[in-house]
Amino acid sequence: METLELIQHNLLSPIVLAFVLGMIATLLHSDLRMPDDIYTALSIYLLFAIGLKGGAELSETSVMQVIWPALATVSMGVFIPVWCYFALRKIGRLSAIDAAAIAAHYGSVSAVTFIATLNFLERQSISYEGYMPALMAMLEVPAIVVALGLANVATGRVASWKGAMHEILTGKSVLLLVGGVTVGMIAGHHGYEQVAPFFQKPFKGILCLFLLEMGMVAARRLSDLKTAGVFLIAFALIAPVINGMIGVVAGHYAGLSVGGTTVFGVLCASASYIAATAAVRVSLPEANPSYYLTTALAVTFPFNLTIGIPLFLATAQSL
Repeated sequence: METLELIQHNLLSPIVLAFVLGMIATLLHSDLRMPDDIYTALSIYLLFAIGLKGGAELSETSVMQVIWPALATVSMGVFIPVWCYFALRKIGRLSAIDAAAIAAHYGSVSAVTFIATLNFLERQSISYEGYMPALMAMLEVPAIVVALGLANVATGRVASWKGAMHEILTGKSVLLLVGGVTVGMIAGHHGYEQVAPFFQKPFKGILCLFLLEMGMVAARRLSDLKTAGVFLIAFALIAPVINGMIGVVAGHYAGLSVGGTTVFGVLCASASYIAATAAVRVSLPEANPSYYLTTALAVTFPFNLTIGIPLFLATAQSL
């Protein structure tokens, strides 16, 4: 009952309703559009704001507090793409290339889902470790590298590692998160307080606008569900639950708080559609985008945004 109440509360939140409005607008063939430059500006603001705040918190955190959560993060970054790859190959009968491409997306992380989780916890007045953005940035890289390595072993070829790593490390999401965390660490809390009015108060309003656009993007992907097929749709709903539940348990035993455990569970449950997509396009260009983008963006993202976040919070609270 508590879980259902959390889900209901989440479904009625402004950011979820903005996402739904974006989907409805697209399905009704509305002329509503967000200019690409504005969309880019909103994403830059959100990612840098999260990294900056996380860096300021990390500047006052001891190494011993972070070491176990960091080890849990790296472990999940290896475990998730491996089991997803073999499930897609053995059960879904997908090619090694398509299985690796999807595994890379599910092992990596969705920055927007992460930000939505932080907003949800703050509305519930639940605290979380301030260094979670650092863990998020840490989870991006190993999953993509492992998935590409599995594709190389299965096909007997050598992928463009240089190009892939360049896309991963210099891509917008990783660069802004790592850069924001670094700036925040150097500046500390005193430095962060000087820019906090700009990065804190407008944050939730800008997040609503961003989710409005994400709703439109997700709705445009719904037509590809027929191409993805029943198995991939089922995978896109089951995988985040499995990954999220394991992540919640791992976060709990790594010493994270209820809020931090929830965030870590969501990180593990989410699927990337920015960093992983850029790397896959370089190293696995023959992979079918209708598979990895449709599952991550049109199925898993809405599931986590509406049901997954409160589900993982309820699980963390039960632990």
